[in-house]
Amino acid sequence: PGCTKEACGFRDAKKEFEKRDAIVLGVSPDGLDSHKKFVSKYSLNFPLIVDPEHQVAEAFQVWNGKGVSRVTFIIDPEGKVAKFFPNVKADGHFQEVLTYLDTIREDWAM
Repeated sequence: PGCTKEACGFRDAKKEFEKRDAIVLGVSPDGLDSHKKFVSKYSLNFPLIVDPEHQVAEAFQVWNGKGVSRVTFIIDPEGKVAKFFPNVKADGHFQEVLTYLDTIREDWAM
């Protein structure tokens, strides 16, 4: 339920992310078929990355040996982690991310 609420929040705010030139990606250790069903069932409008070997999760140090911690990373235009949101609460998290993007937006202006 948490993943669904979070994903749907980001889905519904897609235009707001686009206004900020932000790209939303989801990552999960679930398989491709599971992702396809999830995307279809909830009409997600952003890519989900399949990470069954936990390579992405381990690289970002969010694999806890049993699953992936619910976290959000903001990656800057240079490809560096600019912000890390640990222990994300699914309800309304998209708004927290939008607020952060608004605070750094001018710094990243091209």
